[in-house]
Amino acid sequence: MCGIMGYIGDKPSERILLEGLKKLEYRGYDSAGIAVCTEQGMKVVKTKGRIAELEKLLQKQPLPSGAVGIGHTRWATHGKPSDLNSHPHTDTHKQISVVHNGIIENYLELKEELAAQGARFVSETDTEVISHLIASYDEGDIVRAVQQAAKRLRGAFAIAVLSEREPEKLVAVRQHSPLIIGLGEGEHFIGSDIPAILEHTRDVYILDDGEMAVLTRDGVDLMTTCGDPVTKQQFRVNWDLAVAEKAGFDHFMLKEIHDQPQAYRDTLSGRLFKGYPWVYLPELKLTPEKLRQFRNVHIVACGTAYHAGLVGKQAIERWARLPVEAEVASEYRYRSPLLTPETLVIVVSQSGETADTLAALREAKRHGAHVVAITNVVGSTVAREADDVLFTWAGPEISVASTKAYSTQLLAFYAFALHLARVRDTLPDEEIGPIVLALSRLPDQVASILERAEEIRSYAEEIAGHEHLFFIGRGMDYAVAQEGSLKLKEISYIHSEAYAAGELKHGTLALIEEGTPVVALATQPELYEKTVSNIREVMARGASVFGIASENTVDLASRVDRILLLPSTHPMISPALSVIPLQLLAYYASVARGFDVDKPRNLAKSVTVE
Repeated sequence: MCGIMGYIGDKPSERILLEGLKKLEYRGYDSAGIAVCTEQGMKVVKTKGRIAELEKLLQKQPLPSGAVGIGHTRWATHGKPSDLNSHPHTDTHKQISVVHNGIIENYLELKEELAAQGARFVSETDTEVISHLIASYDEGDIVRAVQQAAKRLRGAFAIAVLSEREPEKLVAVRQHSPLIIGLGEGEHFIGSDIPAILEHTRDVYILDDGEMAVLTRDGVDLMTTCGDPVTKQQFRVNWDLAVAEKAGFDHFMLKEIHDQPQAYRDTLSGRLFKGYPWVYLPELKLTPEKLRQFRNVHIVACGTAYHAGLVGKQAIERWARLPVEAEVASEYRYRSPLLTPETLVIVVSQSGETADTLAALREAKRHGAHVVAITNVVGSTVAREADDVLFTWAGPEISVASTKAYSTQLLAFYAFALHLARVRDTLPDEEIGPIVLALSRLPDQVASILERAEEIRSYAEEIAGHEHLFFIGRGMDYAVAQEGSLKLKEISYIHSEAYAAGELKHGTLALIEEGTPVVALATQPELYEKTVSNIREVMARGASVFGIASENTVDLASRVDRILLLPSTHPMISPALSVIPLQLLAYYASVARGFDVDKPRNLAKSVTVE
């Protein structure tokens, strides 16, 4: 998501901070800033826009030299991109400066508490709360103040802290967001990713959750946020810069597939709380009364986002008991859709700039419908023009083929559908509770699937020589099969089709011949036996079947040629797990065929024309 850079040593920090931030530009950002301790005190310069804009500002307003500083590139989550919302953020007296990656779930309650104590807030961000909170505990020991503040923060955070009163120290803390410490001679570094510091050192500490580092010119002290010493082995970076930008992965797509456990945590952060059998969507302006008035729902999107909408359709219909239409945006406005003020329209766009989706949004508003947007980009056109927004918080996605953007859209749909069901009283808490618990387990379950990537790679290399492949599934599995088919087509150029398994006998079986690869999804218990029957149909005609099923359906192993068993979860949220092996399948097939995974031919990341 965002980028963090910190430096303490004997060199001018401004240039080191800026160059480090430039190495993190691949992560995506909408604003940038630095804070430096100088002989004239702590100076902060920040601006909306690119690092080039920050450099222009620094040329107009040169900083006094300082050898200690922190820098940041921001990807907006709380508050639109603006100068005021840019990092670093300071306390009321501008003595403490903080940069932060992540999301503070309890920032509103902390903000109210600190405001009552006299703190003056100037931004819309959750990050500003951290600087005021640290200041409230600071009695001359910045390390202790940071430790006390960290105990109050709930959510995901990697922070770097600079104090005007103790300019000989930099303090860093990690909780669920990546952070590394670079080790030099008489100088040390903080980075959110290895490329930021690779020009200066290849020796790093990789902080774990609940750990912090105190940097001085003379060394680095590692400890827990409770103050207990930590002993940690140094890590030697042997990658070149191009590989380091991908965190050691060969391609951005593979990195982004592996980003998904953290992306899931970020999307669910602040929306799920332990012990409560429901979801929170405080960002919605929709009142319970308004939610109860809707009579139908339209989901409108393009490509991968449309496939997320197919899953969202089933979740809303099943849980909230409202009729839902899902349609590709390029067709939607040309069929004169039946829209009224009692229609809820949900538009989905990773970039928030998709031309067809924007046109559908405007058509819906013209007819008086209420529009909720699901998007990844704060400040995007879709986010600005919709009546309500659910941000996915997936972080930037560099590869053209969408992975974590799709899967976090699923989570946003699940959260909204559960919220809608509870407000409309169509699903009791005793049924919502197990689903919420299952959602909370997804990040670790996704991580466990990624550990088995070699199983997928082996099958992908088998199918790489084929020119045709079929995906089949029923219910939720059919929705995911369509996304799996699209992924394979767009980056490996293997012609693939997804079919509702029950439709095979209505014509599609004519395409099955000896050796035809078929990927069969069978994660839905109520449809399992019917899906097995469909699998038998294609195998009887010579198909080679790769089955993907839940681990409690082990009997499928004897009925297919290959099988991958997924961790057990609630059937309705199984797409959030079953899509992972399909993403890996597409990736490894493309690699095996020698194609440019991150930049497939004829495609663009954001489609801003019709």
